[in-house]
Amino acid sequence: MTDEPPVISVMLIVPDADGAVSWYRTALGATELWNRGGVAGLDIGGAAFFLHQADPDNPAGVSSTRVEVFTDDPDHFVERAVAAGAVAGPPIEDRRVPWGTHRQGGFTDPYGHKWSVGDRSPLRRWS
Repeated sequence: MTDEPPVISVMLIVPDADGAVSWYRTALGATELWNRGGVAGLDIGGAAFFLHQADPDNPAGVSSTRVEVFTDDPDHFVERAVAAGAVAGPPIEDRRVPWGTHRQGGFTDPYGHKWSVGDRSPLRRWS
């Protein structure tokens, strides 16, 4: 664990993730942190953001954006939100991803915004 504060980012839901990666690289000078084919992590000047191809089978992947939070203790972050009235979403669990294990879950706030909460692993470059 570190004493770093949580990082909040956005995930933009797009119809064509590969096309969007290309556009953000050209138009905004984004660098690619990683690309899983349909989901990609990008960075502009140290500010990470994410793209996700629209997926009607994934309720978190059909809106235009969702809030991403990266913290040392995703369990506590979600528990606190739910205790304050958020609706629990996907449970916090370890997920195998190409760069290792990513601990992630989420909730929906009282205003309908989807929050995905995980550890800091997606903020690093991998290949």
